[in-house]
Amino acid sequence: MSQAERDRLVTLSKAQKRLITQAEAARELGVSVRHVKRLLKALKERGDASVIHGLRGRPSPRRLPEATKQEAIGILSDAVYAGFGPTLAAEYLREKHELQVSKETLRHWMIEAKLWRGRKRKLEPVRVRRPRRTRCGELVQWDTSHHDWLEERGERLYLISMIDDATSRLYARFVTSDSTSENMRVLWGYLEQYGRPLAFYTDKAALFHTTEKRRRDEPGVDKDPVDLPPTQIGRALQELAITWIPAHSPQAKGRVERGFSTAQDRLVKGLRVAGASSLEQANAYLEKEFLPWWNRMLTVEPANACNAHRPLLDEHDLPATLSHVEERQIGNGYTVQYYGQTYQIPSSQVRTGMRRSKLRVEARMDGSIAMRFKNEYLAVQLCTAVITGVGKKPSVKARRTTPPQKSRWMQGFFDRPAPLGKAIAIANATS
Repeated sequence: MSQAERDRLVTLSKAQKRLITQAEAARELGVSVRHVKRLLKALKERGDASVIHGLRGRPSPRRLPEATKQEAIGILSDAVYAGFGPTLAAEYLREKHELQVSKETLRHWMIEAKLWRGRKRKLEPVRVRRPRRTRCGELVQWDTSHHDWLEERGERLYLISMIDDATSRLYARFVTSDSTSENMRVLWGYLEQYGRPLAFYTDKAALFHTTEKRRRDEPGVDKDPVDLPPTQIGRALQELAITWIPAHSPQAKGRVERGFSTAQDRLVKGLRVAGASSLEQANAYLEKEFLPWWNRMLTVEPANACNAHRPLLDEHDLPATLSHVEERQIGNGYTVQYYGQTYQIPSSQVRTGMRRSKLRVEARMDGSIAMRFKNEYLAVQLCTAVITGVGKKPSVKARRTTPPQKSRWMQGFFDRPAPLGKAIAIANATS
């Protein structure tokens, strides 16, 4: 019997003994006088048990069968579902095994079967939340997660994510390295699918920001900042008219960081259930299962329905922009040196003022090399040096078997008359 039921019994007992009127008892219990009469009649017939609800101890008519409970627990006991929480487990039971179980019911079942243990949330420090941007495409957060996504079933993968600040729409790809070329490939895919956003929000990694190198004993505050050239990604964003905004802390780009936290829980388990063990399988699951679920369940409507993305124009040549670009000097023979190789400019494209001028060299993602002088691409050809004597064995001199003969040029030198002897004799006679 609960405390509320005890209090009700005391009030009814006073009314039964006529210590208070039925109207006063009705006011204390918050019921009508007619209901007090019913309760007094039940108290006279059944005693103190009348204040206990009649359905207590009886199973609910909506209770799931015991067979459904055992089937669900048997499925979730499999090693592939280790670490699943009630919410994610309820989704997989509904989608993969056609078992309709609410997450709260499943929570009790999993706790009872010791498949899951609730955790108390830690008190997190309160930070001032930055309001979302109003339009889709105004700001896109960009970052890479270093995590064991395949749980040692395959090679180590990295997840590059781009999440829109206004809508939380996610675009992501698995890559084999967090390099400039891989980030450019993901950027290429985003631009082709959505267009050019107004700004990207990233950390200050070396991919995006060139840092001045200084000695450790040099105080940085005493020196003026040096205007350093942009990185390859920074240059590409400038050519695409996209603003780059650096974040000064991980909390500043919290939307993409929280996205990684969700992915490291749900995406890892989804890859495990799907049996993904390679880059191709991981990206296939990411594109067909995880990203559609994310963009269907976790996105929000922007405050402004206008899309801030801008289309790619004819002047935006993605193969040229998203490449490794350097400058080289044209030699007197209209040749260009690039990483130990010599390229010749054809005579039909030779222009006045080319010698000793700079041209743009693009090492593109498909492995080709393109060179542009001002606004014209040159049909350069790789020069192959002719090496004579290739394939011939070097000649080996035979060793001398007999000892070398002594030189005979001094033999009889002093026996022959010579002007030198006459000069010596004359000099001795005069002295």
